[in-house]
Formats: sequence, structure tokens, C-alpha cells
Amino acid sequence: MSLSVILRSSRIPFLILTPICIFLGAAAVIAQGLPISGQTLTLALVGGLLAHISVNTLNEYLDFASGLDLNTRRTPFSGGSGALPEHPEQSRAVLWVGVISLLLVIAIGLYFLWRHGLALLPLGVAGLLLVVLYTRWINGLPWLCLIAPGLGFGVLMVVGTQFVLTGDYRITSLLVGLIPFLLVNNLLLLNQYPDVQADASIGRNHFPIAYGVAASNVAYGIMWLLAGLLIVLYAVSGLLSLWSLLALAPWLLGAVAWRGARTCGFDIGQQPQLLALNVMATLLTPLTLALVLALA
Repeated sequence: MSLSVILRSSRIPFLILTPICIFLGAAAVIAQGLPISGQTLTLALVGGLLAHISVNTLNEYLDFASGLDLNTRRTPFSGGSGALPEHPEQSRAVLWVGVISLLLVIAIGLYFLWRHGLALLPLGVAGLLLVVLYTRWINGLPWLCLIAPGLGFGVLMVVGTQFVLTGDYRITSLLVGLIPFLLVNNLLLLNQYPDVQADASIGRNHFPIAYGVAASNVAYGIMWLLAGLLIVLYAVSGLLSLWSLLALAPWLLGAVAWRGARTCGFDIGQQPQLLALNVMATLLTPLTLALVLALA
């Protein structure tokens, strides 16, 4: 087993999204003046990272097995890591990493179910289905594929973290989780642009394939605008402090990415700085909100 291939297939640089979403869920608890268990938070973080590693490695394996990885125009943010096309003999090892990671996630989930009861079960089942079904089935359903990434990170991780820390559901985590929900959807949406032809060639039917670049740009713009409007709404309504308006600064980076998408269309992969701005908006906006919630 090659450690470098495993690490590349795990997409380590992209894993930073998970601790940010976990931190946002924990910050929603801190903002309500409730105590935080360091052990519980650590276990939630480990579970989240393992789930992210599982979906990444399973996606890498399935994309390689389908032949997709041999036809993509690879960018720093799309087209896979390229690890398995370079080292095909490691494909089984990558598959096993995905499976073992998923089994560990299930074990952690069972522990939390034992500790908190069946109220957590819907989140756990939804998360498990997203990991297992994303590459092979969800990618063929345009609308579900559009919102699946945000559901996993913005809703399930944020709300799930809050639940395992408090033992019940609280509306604050769901409301703040809507912001990464929208931005993470946009993150994956824009990263699909360079792969449209390759994805279509193996039968995928995600949103850009099904509805084209114009509709995809509209979808991006709507979700980006809604994320900003929610930040303003939460601040003026008192749900969040006025300091949360600081999150509008990184959110504005999405405007540049959106303009680039309208200009470049599916060729946006030739301008990786635009994809990088989309990534920065997705990471820094919820991180800023989390810091405000934890410190304000």
C-alpha cells in the first residue's frame, strides 16, 4: 500500500471543510452558553473527517474503475487527484480505505445513538446514504446532486455536531447551517463545470449536464445571494451579533467566481484562480461565522 497514493486519493487539502463545519456546529452551542465536552467534540470531528475521507476515496476508486479519470481535464479543484491513473495497482487499497473509513463512521454513529437515543438516527442514515450513493447514483439525479454536498456538510455536520454536544435539536444550528449548505452546493457545482463532457460520457446527469451552463450560473447566483441575505437577516434579527456581518467580506469573493462562471462557462477550469476564489468563499464565510459565534 502506497501512503502517498492514499493521501492523494483522500484529497487531504479539501478535508479542511470538515473541521470548519464541525466548529460552526460547536460554536452554535457555545453561543447559547452551554458547556462543551472536548471528548465528544473530538469524536465528532474524527467521525466527520472519516466520512469525508470515505466519500473522497470511494469517489476516486469508482471514477477510476469507470474510466472517467482517464478522460477528465484535471484542475487543482476538479477531475480527481490523478493518483490511481498513475498507480492503478493501488486501486484496491484506496477502495479498502474508503470502506474501512465508512465502517469506523458507523461505529462512531452507533456510539452516539447509544448515548443519545434514536433521535439522532435520521441524521445518521441520511449521512450514510450520501456517502454510499453519491458517486454512482446521486450524480445521475440533477436536483439531488445539486444539494447533496450542502446537505452533508452544511446541515448534517453542523446540526449533527450540535446534537451530539447537547443531546437535542436546536434551531440555531439549522439556521446557521443553511449558509454553508448554500455555499458548499456552489463549491461542487462550479467544480463540475470542467468535467461536464467527461461526466456525460459515462452516463452522469448532474445539474450542469442536465440544464446547461446558463441555468447552472443562475443556480449558483441564487444560492450565493441567499447565503449573503441570510447573514444580513440573522444579524439584523438578533439571531447573530452584528459582528457576523464580517462574514460578508469572504462571501463577496463568490461574486468574482460567479462573474467568471458567466464569462468562461464550462471552460472555467482554464482559470483556476476563479475556482480558488469559490473555495475561499466557501471556507472563510462559515469560519468567520463560527468565530463570531464562539467569541461574541
